[in-house]
Amino acid sequence: MVDLEKLRKKIDNIDDEILKLLEKRMKIVKSVGALKHKSGGAIYRPEREQEIIDRLKKNKKGVINDEAIEAIFLEVFAASRNLELPERVAYLGPKGSFTHQIAESRFGAYADYLSLNNIESVFKILKNKEAKYGVVPIENNTDGIVGVTLDCLGKYDSKIVAECIMDVHHSFVSLNDNLKNIKRIYSHPQGYNQCKLFLEEHMLLDLEFIPTKSTAEAAQMAFKDASSAAICSKIAAKMYKVPILFDKIEDNLANKTRFLILSDFKNKRAKKNKTSILARTEDKPGSLVKFLKRFEEENVNITKIESRPLKSSGFGTVFYLDFEGFIDDENVQKVLNGKYDIKWLGSYSVN
Repeated sequence: MVDLEKLRKKIDNIDDEILKLLEKRMKIVKSVGALKHKSGGAIYRPEREQEIIDRLKKNKKGVINDEAIEAIFLEVFAASRNLELPERVAYLGPKGSFTHQIAESRFGAYADYLSLNNIESVFKILKNKEAKYGVVPIENNTDGIVGVTLDCLGKYDSKIVAECIMDVHHSFVSLNDNLKNIKRIYSHPQGYNQCKLFLEEHMLLDLEFIPTKSTAEAAQMAFKDASSAAICSKIAAKMYKVPILFDKIEDNLANKTRFLILSDFKNKRAKKNKTSILARTEDKPGSLVKFLKRFEEENVNITKIESRPLKSSGFGTVFYLDFEGFIDDENVQKVLNGKYDIKWLGSYSVN
């Protein structure tokens, strides 16, 4: 029978080999970084990272699953980028927010992060070149589109270079383990609205609701107030040391939020691409229908369409569209070339 110490020794030897290979990889990364610096190329290439992950998933032969491969190599990529050229990442919300979690999952635990109080501040920071990347939410499958993000995409010139979809779970946390002694609930309004069934079932809807800017702030407030509770993420509860009374309390257990990664460069074409635009059509009957008909004629699949008021022009409307394909694809160009006011927001790889 193999004893524990022998197994641990084998693991140590493998770890030493992994470290040697990582060192070898990082030396090549530094050379790549030097070439990119000379040419002005972008350090973050999400389409290239997705290509590597897809290849590794396809070639796996053992017990490691797809999720583990992605988690491990995203951290390797993040460490590599910081070695090539450390970049600042601006994101919505304090440390511990869902946006912060997404940012860390793509840029690593030791990147230079800048936490901001609102979505437009992220766009302003990118415009002023005070950060290279920005991370903001764009939609939730329960509450729909984030209007402020759409407004800012129209107002500023940052490009969408990647999207990330996150399973969003809310927990009910409190220093007080007796629900009868809880007098108020801290939560971001969106999180509160996504947990109404839980609150109703436990007769908590009548308690004072105090809105916060983020779920992380809600946890922080609950830590300071023993007569309160918070609706927040697990990571926020752990960060601010507030016990979790109920784990997943959202009405929709398939609750997901889509986030955008923004920067100032154009991606290269990936194997599978999505393009986002803002479009205005002529203000006359049938103009929108004629525009959408062009997508059908060129076999371009629209995956999302949202209308948004143009606040600067009375009751005008702009349409946000996501569709399959890359901006330089011939059929995409045929769709977009015409008498339309189009703003290209970015083309990026999708799974």
